Amino acid sequence: MSNDQHQTPRSQTQGKFTIERVGFRADGDVELRGNLYIPTTGDGPHPALTLSMGYGGVKEQGALPYAEAFASAGFVVLFHDHRGFGESDGTPRQDINPWQQIEDWRRAITYLESRPEVDPDRIGLWGSSYSGGHALVLGATEPRLKAIVSQVPTISGYQQGLRRVSPEKLAALQASFAADDRAQLAGEEPHRIALVSDGSVPASYTDPEAVSFYLQPIPDGLWENNVTIRSTRAARAYEPGIFIGRISPTPLLMIVGDSDTVTPTDLALEAYQRALEPKELLVFPGGHFDAYLGEFEATSGAALQWFTKHLMPEQ
Repeated sequence: MSNDQHQTPRSQTQGKFTIERVGFRADGDVELRGNLYIPTTGDGPHPALTLSMGYGGVKEQGALPYAEAFASAGFVVLFHDHRGFGESDGTPRQDINPWQQIEDWRRAITYLESRPEVDPDRIGLWGSSYSGGHALVLGATEPRLKAIVSQVPTISGYQQGLRRVSPEKLAALQASFAADDRAQLAGEEPHRIALVSDGSVPASYTDPEAVSFYLQPIPDGLWENNVTIRSTRAARAYEPGIFIGRISPTPLLMIVGDSDTVTPTDLALEAYQRALEPKELLVFPGGHFDAYLGEFEATSGAALQWFTKHLMPEQ
């Protein structure tokens, strides 16, 4: 995406914070872009948070209110789009490699460290859904992080795959993975699948709540309703839950819906039992997307309280 396609003004002030449109370089000379929220009150350097969206999403799809809530409380907040999505560069577009996204997120942490407004010893990370899984991996492997919030996280791609794909459909799915790989060997672009659908075409999600969430109005040119087929293959092999016992002593807050079928509740609760202290659990009433919608006040409030406790201990 070229610079003139950006939807956010380069800098604007909204009450307690200023929003800057920023970019930073990642592996492969890819420019990652996002919003940097800088508090307009209080003496810096400030504690900082880094945020990114879940599977196939962009920051404008229901998550910017988290950044605004955190920034209003005095945190510098960086919310970037994953490579190949939204305002960030990267091809092929709408291609999801969880391990590449994790390495890009490390670069986001490094970028935050470089900002004069940020206290590099007080950086936390918020991830939700697929990026909630990334939060577990980074919490376990990135000692620069001093607090983690993992909301409705992916725990096990294998276990989720068993529930989403019935046995009689598995052979066809695996055949599509092989066909896609052969096509790429022959020089074709990666094959694609709809991200959400009402069931009329194959898609990653067909649940009505997922369709409504992903198809909410956002500025033109930031998102397309598709992902590469190889994104599905990578998701089925992604096991971020194995890292949860390694996050300690970094403080971990997990936020889980009691009726989540996208990132199943039982998998998240079982993973939480394996986490070591310091840890805390919030279980809210509802499904996966209620975290962003009807339960936003509860989920954002718990996250803000956690970050304040561990990144603003003097308060």
